[in-house]
Amino acid sequence: MSLHTILKMNLVIDIGNTQGKAAVFLKETLLEKIFFPGEEILQVLQKIYRQYPIKKGIISSVAGLDENISALIRNNYNFIFLGPDTKVPFENLYKTPQTLGVDRIALMSAASVLYPNHSVLVIDAGTCITFDLLTEENKYFGGAISPGIDMRYKALHQFTANLPLLNKEEEIPIVGDTTKSAMHSGVLNGIILEIDGIIAQQKHKNKKLTVILTGGDTNFLSKKVKSTIFAQPNFLLEGLNSILIHNFDE
Repeated sequence: MSLHTILKMNLVIDIGNTQGKAAVFLKETLLEKIFFPGEEILQVLQKIYRQYPIKKGIISSVAGLDENISALIRNNYNFIFLGPDTKVPFENLYKTPQTLGVDRIALMSAASVLYPNHSVLVIDAGTCITFDLLTEENKYFGGAISPGIDMRYKALHQFTANLPLLNKEEEIPIVGDTTKSAMHSGVLNGIILEIDGIIAQQKHKNKKLTVILTGGDTNFLSKKVKSTIFAQPNFLLEGLNSILIHNFDE
């Protein structure tokens, strides 16, 4: 008899701005991660449930799910839909909790469980770049939201008459000697300096600060940021799993 037939699994699903991610966990261990178009969530659920003995699951969707799809999931699967009223392993002191993104809730949950009694700055570099701070007392007050890499390139293209639409490149010029290289310099150096600056600002207040970099642009930025960071691409998924465990296993 295989291990999978004996032990029950957790399923976490994150529907972001650009794609969906599903991850199967055995307790705190990530077994498999799947990327998929967000509209294919039902097909993905059916496939995963055929492959694994899923006991419980959690869904995080930054834009919200179609009501019919939500109803089908609620009626057929044992799932939590992450929201402002979901029980989490940290003290949420955000002044407008109803407007706090579910992705940021999941990231702070991961920080709380994986780095207890630490001050943790989590930088999520995706469609947007978010900066969120958890104190060593396990309290969350808020953070900052900034445009991500692709959003900055698109803004330059859409809000000007002649600037082209570019994609990021590995080589970043300090001084751009063409329009394209000047755009690369402005966008990419701007983001790197922004990240390093916010880290320095927070470390001035707390020398023992732990800094986590996650999100879709983790690998690209981790090689370019000068500050000491821990690159953890699966941090949000681990946070969702920690919320699931916090709600069912206490």
